[in-house]
Amino acid sequence: MTVPSAFTASLSPAERAAYGRNARRRASRSSHGWYETAQERPDPIEVIVRQSDERVPELVPIRYGRMLESPFRFYRGAAAVMAADLAPLPSTGLQAQLCGDAHPLNFRLLASPERRLVFDINDFDETLPGPFEWDVKRLAAGFVTAARANGFSVKEQNNTVRACVRAYRERMRVFAGMRTLDIWYAQDDADRMRELLASSMSRGAGQRIDRATAQARTRTHLRAFAKLTRVTADGRRIAPDPPLITPLGQLSADPSEAGREKELQSLVAGYARTLPAERRHLLRHYRLVDMARKVVGVGSVGTRCWVLLLLGRDDDDPLLLQAKEAQESVLAAHTGGERYDNQGRRVVAGQRLMQTAGDIFLGWTHVVGLDGKGRDFYVRQLWDWKGIARPETMGPGLLSLFGQLCGASLARAHARSGDPIALTAYLGGSDRFDRALTEFAQSYADQNERDFGALGAACRSGRIRAERL
Repeated sequence: MTVPSAFTASLSPAERAAYGRNARRRASRSSHGWYETAQERPDPIEVIVRQSDERVPELVPIRYGRMLESPFRFYRGAAAVMAADLAPLPSTGLQAQLCGDAHPLNFRLLASPERRLVFDINDFDETLPGPFEWDVKRLAAGFVTAARANGFSVKEQNNTVRACVRAYRERMRVFAGMRTLDIWYAQDDADRMRELLASSMSRGAGQRIDRATAQARTRTHLRAFAKLTRVTADGRRIAPDPPLITPLGQLSADPSEAGREKELQSLVAGYARTLPAERRHLLRHYRLVDMARKVVGVGSVGTRCWVLLLLGRDDDDPLLLQAKEAQESVLAAHTGGERYDNQGRRVVAGQRLMQTAGDIFLGWTHVVGLDGKGRDFYVRQLWDWKGIARPETMGPGLLSLFGQLCGASLARAHARSGDPIALTAYLGGSDRFDRALTEFAQSYADQNERDFGALGAACRSGRIRAERL
């Protein structure tokens, strides 16, 4: 049977299930096990350095410095390395919209437009359609890497991965039996989180979830406003903290500053045109008063990222937006190319496909910079009830629970764009896929540690320059 796309509504449920089972001929579930380094494997340091070619030069050493802090930090910045490693492996051909960088810290608590706190994926810089297992493998190996950083035993590391993958498989089976609209409307709010973890959650873990949700509700745009701005003679402005936050006026003292301000104003105007009419109307209630360059994340360091301060009625009526440069997905070279001519639009489209907690200010644009180069951006709110997980503070039991949440959330995201019936038929009812992913995660975590060591050697030899802040 040949299916031209990841999801074909004209097929019956039985035909979709048969297609999923037949995918085992292309890639058996056990084939996803142990990872071995390919003979023709690209130099991982070259892959990382090549990504820096289009980044802000003075920020690139900060990226390397952050990646050199630990194997887990390196892993967060090495999505391109892993994409190249996954591409030659046996592929199921079962497509879904991928996060592309589904490591544990890219799952967190977020605010839905209805002002409910939900658990969801938060980072879509690398999103693109591809084989569903690529996301699951990146998540599984990320949990082993995080568990090793915490000093967990091999058994504890494996328990975390198996809990994560089992939650993905079992949640996908639930979606396979649901109506299409019910899948689309499904959310993991606080009550749903407790339901997902009911059979394995201790009283202490429940209390910690309560604290995390309460803390997330305090991370509002007003808190970000108080933290990132200050009162000046000209009114509220973004507070400098170079090189992490550098207001526009401090980036240079030459005449190009006026040009850069015009460039960013053009960014806002172009972005506004991608919003629905009612949200463009809402945005018109605000005026742009200040802009600053911001260093974000690990893998994203060096890409252009701007914080935009807008004010409404007065200085106590703020809107903080983040405009982040969108470059080609690390998956693009391995999946047959892009679907969008604007990378910001790609990010926004992927986020809307995968995430239930959509930001009402999410949009994209294209800007020609002072250097004459065109760059794509996507724009979203900065801080809005975001609860950030801290795996380094979690014991084995809590990290396993967090793994279950992430696995179940990823299944929901894949079920929205892929075919949950075919995926469930492929995964089956046994733990064969879970065990294979556990083997893969251990062996790929070993590879990640070798690559981390190679980056350290490159720094010591002078091949790269790292800066630690």
